[in-house]
Amino acid sequence: MQKILIVDDEPNIVMSLEYLFSKENFEVYIARDGSEAIEIAKLKIPDIILLDIMMPNVDGYQVLKFLKEKDNLKNIKVVFLSAKNKLSDIELGLKLGADKYISKPFSTKKLVKEVKSLLK
Repeated sequence: MQKILIVDDEPNIVMSLEYLFSKENFEVYIARDGSEAIEIAKLKIPDIILLDIMMPNVDGYQVLKFLKEKDNLKNIKVVFLSAKNKLSDIELGLKLGADKYISKPFSTKKLVKEVKSLLK
């Protein structure tokens, strides 16, 4: 079973994504902020992380930088899900090593498709 870590500080998004990916037979982990995301990533080593950028404490960019610096975590696929949709934000996210950048609001169907194609 593939593991997915959903990192977002908006409860409604977390709940709907948790439900969606559980139905798709993923083992789902949840983090409400960046520091929690780092701890879960170190313990569970998910196959893919859906990562918000604007969060309390540690933002998504910092989480991604941390993952890329660790040999055992640097190959985890990362998809930014963010309301920050300026071209400069998207370019920064991809430059830091995100595999995809999807702007909020997003289509859940499209998101599932993107996640599955990244994990092939």
